[in-house]
Amino acid sequence: MSMFDFGLTLGNLSRLSQAETRSISPENRTGAKGEGGMSTTGLEWERAAADLGQGWKVSPFIALQPGEISTLAEIPSPGCIQHIWCTTPSIHWRSLILRFYWDDEQEPSIEVPLGDFFCCGWTVPCRVNSLPVVVNPNGGFNAYWPMPFHRNARVTLENIGYKKVDSFFYQINYTLTQIPDDHATLHAAWRRANPLPRGEDFTIIDNVKGQGHYVGTYLAWGAIQSGWWGEGEVKVFLDGDKAFPTICGTGTEDYFGGAWCFYEGEGNERKYGRFSTPFLGMPQVLLPDGLKLSQARFGLYRWHIMDPIRFKTDLRITIQDLGWRVVKPMRYLQRSDDIASVAFWYQTEPHAAFAALPGIDYLEVV
Repeated sequence: MSMFDFGLTLGNLSRLSQAETRSISPENRTGAKGEGGMSTTGLEWERAAADLGQGWKVSPFIALQPGEISTLAEIPSPGCIQHIWCTTPSIHWRSLILRFYWDDEQEPSIEVPLGDFFCCGWTVPCRVNSLPVVVNPNGGFNAYWPMPFHRNARVTLENIGYKKVDSFFYQINYTLTQIPDDHATLHAAWRRANPLPRGEDFTIIDNVKGQGHYVGTYLAWGAIQSGWWGEGEVKVFLDGDKAFPTICGTGTEDYFGGAWCFYEGEGNERKYGRFSTPFLGMPQVLLPDGLKLSQARFGLYRWHIMDPIRFKTDLRITIQDLGWRVVKPMRYLQRSDDIASVAFWYQTEPHAAFAALPGIDYLEVV
């Protein structure tokens, strides 16, 4: 086995490897060698390809009934998922639950609504141009998180909504190779507080047990109240921290790499500046009418790829829901907003059980 079997960069891309490349899609549900494009039946599109025959575009997507769970991928050998592409109408982005199971585990290591996993928690398409997550027009979801597994992997998609999903397109590209023991598996968990009780911190993730490193945060932040919402500090409690954290940031826009309320322009021309960079961004800004009115919605990500947060025994991360009072003298204002998060981290197995995912009525964006 070569160290270049799956940890690829431009610097080592020319190195030869004995790893085997495979891909799973509706046109090859098992990823088996030499068995792609063999479909002869494929939902509505079977009629579209009736004049072309086998080997043409017959089965490019799947459908899911309400309550149905579809196994997108089942990989029986060690390897690493290197790229995922998928798309479906945005109405389903909060009602489709994506789950990943590593190495025979019964509880998923990743359990996240589809849109939130790809930084689109508000079920409105936006463009994301980051290193591990890319979203292209129109709702083309891409993930490049390295997802190694030591024995096997299983990926499922559940429709917890009330409507049938007529079309879900996907492709999972992976390599078959032995994975060194010191490579941990990817985990991701979703949380929401709607609304967050005033005076409480929002918990991005807690009850993480084991050794690993935290690699990313996505927040879908709904400003229920008017006014500026981003003064809250991010706090990282690790390895036995109790009342006070080891890591404490200086504000919400600071944590996501911005400054001074993410504003661009001056005076009445002032507006929020959208941005999407390899490691941090605020690609989504949905405003009802005006800069600081209630019901504004924001999507933000911060990837700790160059600065992973290492922990040896446990991890908990919170963020304060804090803004400014309008009346002078200026004072902080504890807020009560709608906040949802996805936490991304690598860790050793077994992992602690996740908090139960709520039903569609609580996940729904309204």
